[in-house]
Amino acid sequence: MKVVVTGGAGFIGSAVVRKLVLQENVDVVTLDCLTYAGNLGSLAAVLERSNHKFVKADIRDNKAVSELFEAERPDAVMHLAAESHVDRSIDGPAEFIDTNIVGTYQMLEVARAYWSNLSSNKMEAFRFHHISTDEVFGSLGPSGAFSENTPYAPNSPYSASKAASDHLARAWFHTYGMPVVTTNCSNNYGPYHFPEKLIPLMILNGLEQKTLPVYGSGENVRDWLHVEDHADALWQVVTRGVPGEVYNIGGEAERTNIDVVGTICDLLDEVVPVETSRRNLISFVADRPGHDARYAMDISKISNELGWRPKYTFESGLRQTVEWYLSNRAWWEAIRDDRYAGDRLGLKTKSNGTSSSASEGL
Repeated sequence: MKVVVTGGAGFIGSAVVRKLVLQENVDVVTLDCLTYAGNLGSLAAVLERSNHKFVKADIRDNKAVSELFEAERPDAVMHLAAESHVDRSIDGPAEFIDTNIVGTYQMLEVARAYWSNLSSNKMEAFRFHHISTDEVFGSLGPSGAFSENTPYAPNSPYSASKAASDHLARAWFHTYGMPVVTTNCSNNYGPYHFPEKLIPLMILNGLEQKTLPVYGSGENVRDWLHVEDHADALWQVVTRGVPGEVYNIGGEAERTNIDVVGTICDLLDEVVPVETSRRNLISFVADRPGHDARYAMDISKISNELGWRPKYTFESGLRQTVEWYLSNRAWWEAIRDDRYAGDRLGLKTKSNGTSSSASEGL
């Protein structure tokens, strides 16, 4: 089996590539244009493997992607390439619209042209797996969970762009009959996570004894999914999922942001002791515009139909993640030095014709 993984040099994409190449012995073609969050260092374990090939190309480039399909003849596509950081989408939504919507359209069209010319057996076996987010569903109240039938109500430019791409994937299945499967996941964490996101940023700031900025009162709730559990679930869906179906993937690990940060402080204090608790570094900062209150995922469908459940608890997964960052300083120090030093994003406004940003990152 040969699989094209778009965005395979990113956080979740690289976890998928490593799993397929190293554990499943699948032939993988990684397609990535290496924007700021793409990192070949995340693929170091597979770059020289005979069953892996890296191609630098943009999903919006119809010609380049079409040539790749004709040359590689994949049996499946796992489409993870996307702009993914909510704060960056607030500062600059255009890139999110272009990559996440137009890019997904181009991928669907290239895949459809390729799929339409396959033999009947290969047409039936082909899969286009569109990977999305729980943020398309909007914000939950204090109880309940998102199901696959929850109406869409995106509240950020990022989540709106992903919602649009989900609708495109659905339409290509219903209109053209292309075998599309879609997944929506909760917040991922784990090794190789670009340090603009909450958990890696708090780990690195805590190691360096810098301020730990927490939005608002820190009471926003997220369901946390270890990236390796997510990669396992994605492989189950692409190999066993039913075309046209949607599967929610979550870690069953709801935590408030302040609880997450506090747990990181305690872990760091345990493994890298300092004179005073790192909890003293926590600082509450102005909340993000349109910050959703709570996400939670009902994973009964993927559990009952495909037999998948997360293996990591939040405690075991977070400890593994902290230990990975401690053991892989070269990976993240290069990023902190060259691409992202931890500055806060997502506070630009146009109300007075000006923009502003804070110096803290989250």
